[in-house]
Amino acid sequence: MSFGGPPSLGGSVKGGPPDRGSFPLDHFGECKDEMKLYMDCLRKNSGTSTECQGVSKAYLHCRMKKGLMEQDDWRNLGLSNVKENSPPSKSKS
Repeated sequence: MSFGGPPSLGGSVKGGPPDRGSFPLDHFGECKDEMKLYMDCLRKNSGTSTECQGVSKAYLHCRMKKGLMEQDDWRNLGLSNVKENSPPSKSKS
């Protein structure tokens, strides 16, 4: 143990997905491309998230795959009937 360091816990601490409801930052940019597509879709559709559900599903899938959020059923996330990566519909002007 070094001065000022944490005490030894007698073993290695294993990491896991964060608790449900928490949304940790993607420090290493593992889902940056998906996030950018989602944000661009929101901007183009004046913040109407229903127009961007396919891109949202792709972003959440990336986060689950990379361990940035807990695996969950699409039904629980309200995206069970949405195709992943489906192009957003055009906003009405």
